[in-house]
Amino acid sequence: MKIEKDDRLILLTNDDGLYAEGLNTLTEVMQEFGKVVVISTIESRSGMSQALTVKMPIRVKLLKETDTKRIYACSGTPTDGVKIAVNQLLERKPDWVVSGINHGANASVSVIYSGTMAAAIEGCLYGIDSVGFSLDNFSAQADFGPARKYVRDIMNSLSRKRLPIGICLNVNIPSCPDQEIKGIKVCRQAKGNWREEFEKRKDPMGKTYYWLTGIFENHEPESTDTDEWALSNKYVSVVPVSIDMTAHNFIGDLKKQFKNV
Repeated sequence: MKIEKDDRLILLTNDDGLYAEGLNTLTEVMQEFGKVVVISTIESRSGMSQALTVKMPIRVKLLKETDTKRIYACSGTPTDGVKIAVNQLLERKPDWVVSGINHGANASVSVIYSGTMAAAIEGCLYGIDSVGFSLDNFSAQADFGPARKYVRDIMNSLSRKRLPIGICLNVNIPSCPDQEIKGIKVCRQAKGNWREEFEKRKDPMGKTYYWLTGIFENHEPESTDTDEWALSNKYVSVVPVSIDMTAHNFIGDLKKQFKNV
């Protein structure tokens, strides 16, 4: 059944903090689709993945409320924010959970580290249509203008047809002028990994600390059906993400391996 705009309740969050330009842009666009409730931390929670706050209380503060929008500050992680909103803050289960727009791409294996995508996956676990949006630009001053059209296009499509239960969308948008973006490409997650490197440094007291850096290694740069290829060729990549992490294609082999164990 199609849900009309006036009846739609949308939960928004991110992992860059309440005052990130990506979240501000997403909030403006999503108000075109219904009533929005925004929940996020004041500061960044990037790289938190599906982390939960379990050893301290979570604080939530209502910062703003109008007829069409509510904004909450939350002390927890992006996943905490979705959980507490669905369980305590919202008048009913939202129709959509939309996360982002992240400052920086969440393509390939980055999806497993991303707090932005963790929030979308958490919404998916509740049976809510959920999408994570990211822009391939880490700058706080990144231009999110071209992303608006693709957020609208994708959410308009979801207005017409729901996602299957257990599947959310990971959307990555190239950072380039609107006229250079070639369109939307539905694709798969590229095989790759981050090769972490730590810089060894000294603080002003002379004590050693380590600063995480990293280099992404794309294991299949020539494959034209991946999110990494799409982004590098100025397409908006859309990857369906499943909450079922079972390696189904390996079950048969594993059964044979353990048959006599």
